[in-house]
Amino acid sequence: MVHVIVSGMVFLVLIHGGREAASMPPNSLMKVIRYTLTTSFGSICYGSLFTAAIRTLRWEIRGLRSKIGKNECLLCCVDLMFHLVETLVRFFNKYAYVQIAVYGKGFNRSARDAWELFQSTGVESLVAYDCSGAVLLMGTLLGGLITGTCAAIWTHIKWEAKNERMLMVGSTAMLMGMVLVGVAMVVVESAVTSMYICYAEDPLLIHRWDAEFFSQLSEALHQRLRHRSARGREALTQNRFDVNIQESVSL
Repeated sequence: MVHVIVSGMVFLVLIHGGREAASMPPNSLMKVIRYTLTTSFGSICYGSLFTAAIRTLRWEIRGLRSKIGKNECLLCCVDLMFHLVETLVRFFNKYAYVQIAVYGKGFNRSARDAWELFQSTGVESLVAYDCSGAVLLMGTLLGGLITGTCAAIWTHIKWEAKNERMLMVGSTAMLMGMVLVGVAMVVVESAVTSMYICYAEDPLLIHRWDAEFFSQLSEALHQRLRHRSARGREALTQNRFDVNIQESVSL
């Protein structure tokens, strides 16, 4: 719900050129909240069942791929799993919430449209290397650890509690701290997600909002596209080289 509310507000701010712009609709925040709690509530609940699990699985498979090395059998199995997860990402991804907030589409259609938009504009190559989610996750874990540690120390000093009670209070406080910090981090993640969608749909929205940030984002995208193009040419050259070697051996 927070994701949809923030995404809708960020899109409105960008498309109208600022929060204080004269064209900004009155009581826009309340309207977005009411829309989230009524029209879009079913899509939010449906997407929440799968999105987090698929994102976590995707990160785990990426980490596993980097640790396999040259074991071709395991690499093939992991690649198969990765392609299956990538197929699921087309229908369950966090970028769908921006489409839900802005256009009121269903979740699956929103996810598919957002992913096709990224692939058609090349923004998908930039999104694939986005580390903001990992940074925010580390912030959430750090907030939980700090909360749990402080609560456990306070319990020991206040009541001179034993290890069992300190562990219980510290674990509970850590969980509560992670939840509260995570909700705050969702605001940042939603803003980043909305900027990617806005940049893919109309780069001028970002340019009107912040010309310097637009230049940095465009330069990063061009670098990723050049890197991907170079890797594609390298892979194509290697494949041709392997085919020529096989033909020479057969002759």
